Amino acid sequence: MSNMKKTGILILIIGVALTLFTFFTVFTKEKVVDIGAIEITRDKPHHLNWSPLIGVAVMAVGGVLLWQGSKK
Repeated sequence: MSNMKKTGILILIIGVALTLFTFFTVFTKEKVVDIGAIEITRDKPHHLNWSPLIGVAVMAVGGVLLWQGSKK
């Protein structure tokens, strides 16, 4: 199996994942109070959203790479 074919399959899988899961939440620590030895923090969520069309576009690129790799 050629490298282009393997890359195409990997990009197709990533595209499917991006289409199915259209959001991702990341938590960061935020300092609320800092008084000498006492420190209070909280987890602050950050939501990353993207359109499912991005996943479809990535799948299309993976499909082209897979098709090009199978032509040789």
